[in-house]
Amino acid sequence: MMQSRLMIFPMAAFCATAMAQSASPTSCADLVNLRIEGVEIAKAAPVSAGTTIPPIYPGAPSSGPLPAHCRVDGIVNRRKGAGGEEFGIGFALALPEKAAWNGNFMMQGGGGGNGVVSYPIGASYAGDKSALLRGFAVASTDTGHKAKTGPFDFSFMRDQQAYLDFAYLANAEVAGVAKKIVAHYYAKPAAYSYFVGCSTGGREGMILSQRYPTVFNGIVSGDPAMRTGLSNIAIGKWIPVAYNQAAPKDASGKPLTDKLLTDGERKLFMDALMKRCDAKDGVADGMIFDPLGCDFDPAVLSCKNGQNDACIAPEKIAAIKKAFAGPKNSYGTQVYPGFPYDAGIAATGPVGGLLSLGTHGIFGPYPTATEIDVDKEALHASDPLVEPMSTNLSTFSGSGGKILFFHGDSDPWFSPLDTLQYYRSLAATNGGADKVAEWGRMFLVPGMGHCGGGPALDQFDMLSAVSNWVEKGIPPESVIATGQAFPGRSRPLCADPKHAQYTGQGDPNDARNFKCQ
Repeated sequence: MMQSRLMIFPMAAFCATAMAQSASPTSCADLVNLRIEGVEIAKAAPVSAGTTIPPIYPGAPSSGPLPAHCRVDGIVNRRKGAGGEEFGIGFALALPEKAAWNGNFMMQGGGGGNGVVSYPIGASYAGDKSALLRGFAVASTDTGHKAKTGPFDFSFMRDQQAYLDFAYLANAEVAGVAKKIVAHYYAKPAAYSYFVGCSTGGREGMILSQRYPTVFNGIVSGDPAMRTGLSNIAIGKWIPVAYNQAAPKDASGKPLTDKLLTDGERKLFMDALMKRCDAKDGVADGMIFDPLGCDFDPAVLSCKNGQNDACIAPEKIAAIKKAFAGPKNSYGTQVYPGFPYDAGIAATGPVGGLLSLGTHGIFGPYPTATEIDVDKEALHASDPLVEPMSTNLSTFSGSGGKILFFHGDSDPWFSPLDTLQYYRSLAATNGGADKVAEWGRMFLVPGMGHCGGGPALDQFDMLSAVSNWVEKGIPPESVIATGQAFPGRSRPLCADPKHAQYTGQGDPNDARNFKCQ
């Protein structure tokens, strides 16, 4: 008996020492020595308070000043792939100072074809303060490859594993690694985890809710690139072809897609649209807050016999109506939803509105054809690996998950009606619309282009909306929006099926004088 006690004592002392070592504070630099299977931590270094991050591209805003934090950079599953090229899932993790950590984790989504590890700040759709400034640990990833020629470089797809990582695997993988690092650094796991993304990031959020339903407690999915193959048919072929049928021709007979409308005709069109639909929300303010109630028909502008002033040629009107109605196959079946008539459709700039098409689209010059075989184009346009179309979210919702969707009404790349249709289709699989509203909400953003811009109020805090819902049980009936396009103005973005309506009293620039109805 005495011998066994003597043997137990040194073992107990060893265990106590090991526990004390594991509980000792971990410095930022110590994280390079953390061992996680399949993970290489290349760098872990403190970043001083006040640091700013240069713009990610010329003309973009810089980020910062940032709070003091520890930045960790690493790669998951490094390997040699197709053509001997090196692949791996690159990631970065920003860890606030321990006293400033709010106990939660947030991951930011990507954009385009990814391929870049953006600085993990969590600034998008978080209002005036980024997630990092609020004390979240924040992660980002390139989803498994390095972009070589720009944001829409999809050459990595020749490698099957790289494509799978991009399609759906990488974000969940990085989230798992980041959570382990967070738990090690702070000596306790994150209480709640969130994902916020737009475009490709919006698609990623949907994928996570469908394929990894317990990884995140709250998800924000904005302007999701959810059916890219079909949306490319709409914006890259169907709409230009419709315009080409009525556009003027050059000397060789080639359609000039960008010359369909003159500046005067475009203004005439937009004036008529806004006159018809702007004030339906109770105030004429250059914004259409009831897009589904907008009953504008461009045919009212069609020139009658002998009329050539203050009107648009019938063939041009027909082309616009066909374009906005969206592609249909030879059986008349809608292949991809149409686009709403909205205040931002005539926007100009790097990403022009659908009424201001330039000569080039996202991936190159628009077609000069005047016909399109939609049946043939749509045959292989869908890809179940990358498309987040599953509607059974019973595990996600059953485990307390909450998801918010938003979409700009003037998005010229992905139709907001596609996202809205998906959201509404959740009802059939998940117990009805009222049940879905207990864990999912959808917000349309008037005037906003793709993930921002346009004559819109495109600054809003979806991160607080989803975290308050997850942690405090407060469902977001509305989210307040502001924006540089309308200084001093605020509006509520209302959860579908409601929209913001002016009460008829008080300052119409103040969100408090609007109600959701």
